[in-house]
Amino acid sequence: MATLTKEEGGGSVLVHQLSKHKSQRPFRKLKGSVQGVKFHPTKPWFLITTQRNVRIYNLVQQELVKTLQPGVKWISSVDVHPQGDNIIVGSYDKKLSWFDLDLSVKPYRSIRYHKQAIRQVQFSRKFPLFATASDDGSIQIYHGKVYDDLNQNPLIVPLKILRGHEIRSNLGVLDCLFHPIQPWLLSSGADGAIRLWT
Repeated sequence: MATLTKEEGGGSVLVHQLSKHKSQRPFRKLKGSVQGVKFHPTKPWFLITTQRNVRIYNLVQQELVKTLQPGVKWISSVDVHPQGDNIIVGSYDKKLSWFDLDLSVKPYRSIRYHKQAIRQVQFSRKFPLFATASDDGSIQIYHGKVYDDLNQNPLIVPLKILRGHEIRSNLGVLDCLFHPIQPWLLSSGADGAIRLWT
């Protein structure tokens, strides 16, 4: 389990070993404001999102694997595809970046369909879908097919725009989460509403 504190830099990242009842600060020397952390679903990798890049560390070998460079001003969120080879990054400058970890540290594809900041990006764990939640009050659903054939690039197709949250104080949809089994999406907004989309 990992948590963030309000400190600046890597000292704000705490990794907890629940079985041993221990906590560590393994990234003390990391510079920059940490925006978020996430464990990789299939490998012993740990993702640290700073303002401008995503650093991937191998926890077993205790080394930096690679640094993803989305080319945005401020990263808001990151999610890893369930198969583990693709990552999406959302930013406050309205851009979604899709990374294929086997190709490059630069985005495979960048998409800019929202009119305001992207607050959250989320892959579905069961279906070939992903979503972006934005301050423009909308959630955009995409078909994101990843093929087993490594020679074939991922297929990314915009499917639907969901609207239902009111914008309050220039904030729209703050978070979204796919249901683990059903083709449902939950969203929360600055209007104080939590919505279930089916």
